[in-house]
Parts: sequence; structure tokens; C-alpha cells
Amino acid sequence: MTAWKARSRQTVLSQPPWLVIEQHEVELPDGRVIPNWPWVITPDYINLVVEMVSGEFLCFRQAKYGLPHGTLAIVGGYLQPGEDPLAAAQRELREETGCIAGEWISLGRYLVDPNRGMATGHLYLARRAHVVGDPIPDDLEEQIPVYLTCQELKAALNEGEIEVLAWAAAVSLALQRLEAKVNLPCKS
Repeated sequence: MTAWKARSRQTVLSQPPWLVIEQHEVELPDGRVIPNWPWVITPDYINLVVEMVSGEFLCFRQAKYGLPHGTLAIVGGYLQPGEDPLAAAQRELREETGCIAGEWISLGRYLVDPNRGMATGHLYLARRAHVVGDPIPDDLEEQIPVYLTCQELKAALNEGEIEVLAWAAAVSLALQRLEAKVNLPCKS
């Protein structure tokens, strides 16, 4: 397949590090030109599902500006410039929960909107997590820890209690990965 080509780029709005909006002139493989293609640049991020040594999953009740009420959330955050995604996941786990994990499983790297830019999400399952200190809060949102069994996490996912797509995807992928293994807490 032939890729689209950016013929020109113009910055429309720049609010680093959170957002840059560009307008591109794009040439399609058949030669047609789209003069005003919006392109949005946001930082890449990580989200992780945290399984504690107890077998419970650590989540949060958390409010977001775009939600009129709280939602069930997982650990997440933006990568710092030049930061490796796994290092970012380990940093965010320690900062948000005071925990470290004994095992890290990548659940994949996913583009949020490849036609409009956006970000890349790196999803992880952190297993055998345990507390090593106090959280180092730097988030704007209040986070209330919630510990769920595997069945409770599945129910929360199925009942729409996790209202952010990236979080729901990470939880779904983590549960799928755990169920594929023998003698893990999610095995039916």
C-alpha cells in the first residue's frame, strides 16, 4: 500500500507539552490533495492493570474533567520526553500507588487515532505488586484506591463502570491474558 504524503504543515495551536494542533495539506496515493487535514499531537501515555500479590486488582475511583461523575480508573500517565514506556509504567505505578511489581507483561502498543495523530498508548499488566512506600501524588484528580477481585473487575468492565476506552481496553486485554494461563485468579 502507498502511504499518504504530507505536503505541508502549519501549527494552528501550540500548548506544549499537552497539545499541538496542526493543519496539513495531504496528498493521497491517487494524487488527490486534501488542503485542510487536522493533525493533533498529544503525549504518548501508559496505562497499566495492577494485580497485587494478594490476587486483587488495584484500581481507583477517580473524577475526570470530561466526566460529570467519578469512574473506575487504572494507573496511567504520560511519558516524559525520551522516556521508555516500561520505565514510565514503573514510575507511574510507584508514584500513584507506592507499589512496585515483580512481573511486567506488555499488553501492546496502540495508536489512538492514526488518521488524526493523537498519541500512542502503551498498555501493561503489572503482576505481584506490593507496597514499598507512600504514593507520590502529583495528579490533579483525586484518586481513591479500590481493591477488586478478578470477578469484581470483570463485572465492573461489563457493567460500564470503566468509562475511558484505553482503560477498558487495558483491563480487557489483561483479563484475557490471565485467563489464557493455567492456575491464575481469573481462570474459570
